[in-house]
Amino acid sequence: MLRIILFLGTNLAIMLVLGVVTSIFGIDRWAYAHSGIDLQGMLIFCAVFGMGGAFISLALSKWMAKMSVGAQVIAEPRNESEQWLFNTIRTHAQNAQIGMPEIAIYDAPEMNAFATGMSKNHALVAVSTGLLRSMNRDQVSAVLGHEITHVSNGDMVTLALIQGVLNTFVMFLARIIGGVIDSAMSGGRDGDRGGGIGYFFIVIILQTLLGVLATIIVMWFSRWREFRADAGGAKLGGRQNMISALQALAGTDNSTLPKAFQAFGINGEHGVARLFMSHPPIEERIAALRNNPQ
Repeated sequence: MLRIILFLGTNLAIMLVLGVVTSIFGIDRWAYAHSGIDLQGMLIFCAVFGMGGAFISLALSKWMAKMSVGAQVIAEPRNESEQWLFNTIRTHAQNAQIGMPEIAIYDAPEMNAFATGMSKNHALVAVSTGLLRSMNRDQVSAVLGHEITHVSNGDMVTLALIQGVLNTFVMFLARIIGGVIDSAMSGGRDGDRGGGIGYFFIVIILQTLLGVLATIIVMWFSRWREFRADAGGAKLGGRQNMISALQALAGTDNSTLPKAFQAFGINGEHGVARLFMSHPPIEERIAALRNNPQ
């Protein structure tokens, strides 16, 4: 959950900054002035910034993750518990045929873990102290297998690609629609073309609204990948251990998360809120494991 929230938040911030920068330096005004006759050029312009924003977010993902939760990277095990953690992650990484990831622990009461990074061989796996305290080692091993599977499946890179494509079309549609609205508001006078302050605000509003719709698509993708990661956790750490870990999570409370993030909680919701969830409801994930033995 946390890796998705951080990635989307970073991506949104970068896209807003890029939007402001392109307006300040006149790039947006140039694209606006040519949008009526050069849609291909506009699409290329949006693709450069849209894909760029997504991959900048991916490049910052490990740093953002460490900073946001105060995670401490463990270079060398300091006690028996950390040695077990190292050995388990190393074994899972070897079985998944990826490089040894960085390992970090962060202080938080909730049971949580996440993996992020730009590539399979340069990833980060972070575990909360609450997870280590509240779950037994078989359950923790399955959770670690789940996170290692996210890495081996290349989920963050795939997410960046999807987000980049969505960024491109969000920027493109916002500027095309914004140009039409601005032209209509100015009476269609050619002398008014050029993307003034009105056009700038129209594009920002449209980009925000379309960005919400894009988020729904990203969250759907995230939920789908969670089932695959659960299957990987079951393979690496044991099916019953993965089910047991999910059952333990089902009774947890994410109240320590900021209110804005609680809709993305691992416990699951229904209705409209489900569209914005990064994880499927726990009961569905358990059912999927039970109904698809490997």
